[in-house]
Formats: sequence, structure tokens, C-alpha cells
Amino acid sequence: MNTCHRKNRLIYLATGGLLSVALLQGTSVNAAGAESLSEEIKRYGFKFGGWANAGITYNSTDPENNFNGPVTFNDRSGEFQLNQLYGYLQRAAATEGSAWDWGMRFDTLFGTDAVFTQAYGGNVGNWDYGLLGGDRFYNIAVPQAYAEIYAPFGNGLNIKIGRFYTPIGYETVPAPDNFFYSHAYTMQFGEPFTHTGFLGNYTLDKNWALMGGVVTGSHFGGWDGNFQDGLGNWSGIGGATWTSNDGDTSLNVSGTYGATSETNSAGWGLYSVVLKHNVTERFHAVLQHDHGFAGRAASSGEDATWYGINSHFYYDIRDDLTAGIRAEWFRDDDGVRVFSPARTLNCPGPSNTCVGASYYQVTAGLNWKPRTWLTLRPNIRYDWSDGIDAFDVDAGGIGRNDDQFLFSTDMTVTF
Repeated sequence: MNTCHRKNRLIYLATGGLLSVALLQGTSVNAAGAESLSEEIKRYGFKFGGWANAGITYNSTDPENNFNGPVTFNDRSGEFQLNQLYGYLQRAAATEGSAWDWGMRFDTLFGTDAVFTQAYGGNVGNWDYGLLGGDRFYNIAVPQAYAEIYAPFGNGLNIKIGRFYTPIGYETVPAPDNFFYSHAYTMQFGEPFTHTGFLGNYTLDKNWALMGGVVTGSHFGGWDGNFQDGLGNWSGIGGATWTSNDGDTSLNVSGTYGATSETNSAGWGLYSVVLKHNVTERFHAVLQHDHGFAGRAASSGEDATWYGINSHFYYDIRDDLTAGIRAEWFRDDDGVRVFSPARTLNCPGPSNTCVGASYYQVTAGLNWKPRTWLTLRPNIRYDWSDGIDAFDVDAGGIGRNDDQFLFSTDMTVTF
């Protein structure tokens, strides 16, 4: 790392630390003033909140460049990561009733996870990256910035306009919303993280809910795009959720479809099926299947495909302690996805010579909440690949192992 990057990184870390102190301790500086401001915010229906998430991961292969790839998010070995210093301002719109209503949400994320939630544009790179100059590890992202309208039609229609997290799949970017510190390949490489566009949600009855809209982006079928460069490429997004009468079972089917880019009319699409079931009051199960494709994206000129099965099982040992296990098989049939969002290639050579492979992982861990505002997540994860040496990747992008163990723990403080 050159002197400039070292200086930038120190500045970002210092900035993040100061922001953490300000956010977590600020109410004690001027309690009366803070309480007054809080009351004013609540009066108009606004809510401010956030969290700080940080952790450390040890890799059994002891990679020389400290990358855990193709595992992303907690992708550094033996290094402390401030993954998310996260803040949001929200005014929730009504979800029922006979009167019109409005809402909004604005989220900011500082940390090593920011690079994975950037909004990419075809001509200008992306709209987040320049906020702090593009440090290799630490940066700022704006993963959500949308307005929301509630229209009292029928049972009530909610419409988001702007940038928002994808409703597709099971795992998501915000740390408090996931059981494990690390993420499944399905989420890392098979799905979008965010969308920019218009999204409507409508509840038919107590069993059925629908969502649909259009999203934009200059490439990848409107995944992780923005209004700045993507107005010539719109894609459809939609889905339906069924919930049982007792609320113990739900089934969601959702997906996207559109052109690959403004200059490439080949189709780009994905569907995801997520089944959730409370086996007992304490035992919970999740089963997910994704299947995506990109027209003419394979090195052979044929359509590229990726698909997999992902399962989660959780058991509530007591109110503040839950044990969980996740098992997954993910197939990147043509070698066009697993390297793509990662910071380093996980296949030999440039993207057009990557080979197809299967990726497997089993993760086990605990989710402990000793305080309502504190969550600890110790994990052990075993990854292996079939068809490529995907792990212990050197500076040239060549993997030297077909498996690895990761030992990690992180903490999340909410405020």
C-alpha cells in the first residue's frame, strides 16, 4: 500500500472512530439538547437509528495477501474490520388506512462493507465511490435513499421511489438482519444488493402479498444501478408471498428480468424461492433456491447460468441465545459470477477465461444478545470448491487450495 493509500486509510479509520464516538456517546454530551431534538424528530414521525458492526476472521490457509476470497464482506484474514458504521433517518409511511401518507428513508454506511453496496454507473463509475476518494478497504456508501407513498386504493398500495435494498432472496446487507457474520455464496454472488427505481407493495389478504416495479442501471439488468447512467435500461422486478393462517410458514417467489445493459440487449434475469417454516416454537428452518442467467455472457458466447440451494436451521436455546447452522451448494456454471463482486479474482486469468465450478460451505455459530443493544456472533465456517482451486488466491489471481476453514467473531452495537 503506497503512502497516499496509507494516509487515506488512517483518515478513514479516524473518521469512522470519531463518528462512532459521536453517535454512541453524543447523548451524554448534551442530554437536554439531545432529548429536545429527539422529541422534535418524533413529533413529525421521523426516526433516527443505526449500529456499529465490527469483527475479525482467521483463515486456516493463512493467505499471504490476507484475503479470504471468494468469501466477501468478512474478507480479511487476521485483521480487524469495521464492517459497518451505519446510520439512517426514516419516516415510515402508513401500511393501511383510508388516508394518503408519505414516508422516506436515507441510509449511510461507512466501513469495509461499503464497496459491496456501491451504485454503479456506466460512464461515471458509481455515485458513492468518490465520497472519500476510493480507499481500497474503507469508504462510504448510500445504500438506501428513497421516498415512499401510501395510496389508499383497495387494501392500500405502498410505492418506493429511489434506491433501496433488494427484496429478493433471504440474506441482506444490514448486519443486524443476518444471523451469521459471513454471507452465503447465493447472496454474495447470485443476487443484487440494491436497486434504483420504482417498487410497489400490495397486500391482497392475510395470506397473499404482491410486489412489483421497474428498476434501472447501465448494466447487469438493473442490479446495483442508479438513475445517473441507467435511464436507457429498465428491468422488471416482481414477486409474491404466501403466509399460512397461523403465520408459521411462508413462501416467497421473486425475481428480475431485463436487458444486460444499454448497449447489450441480451437478457439478464434471476428468480429466487425462499421457504420459511417454524418447525416448533424454538426450531426454525429456511430453504432457498436461486437460479440466474446472463445472455451470451459465457466465454463460449452462450448464455451463462448460476444456481444453488441454501438452507438455514436455527434453535432458540433461550431468549437471548440462538444456535444456527447454514449449508449451501452454489454452482457458477460458466465462471462469470463468483469473481465478480469480490475484491480479487478467484479464477485463473481474466473474466473471459474463468471456468465453471461448484462452491460449498457449511457455517455453524451462535447469536448471543447479552444486552438488547449488543449482539455477538462467533462462527466457524468450512468452504470447499469443485472444479477450481478457489482459495488462498495469490496476487495474480491464482488459487492454491480447494478448501479453507474460517474462524470469526463480530459484535453489533445498535443505537
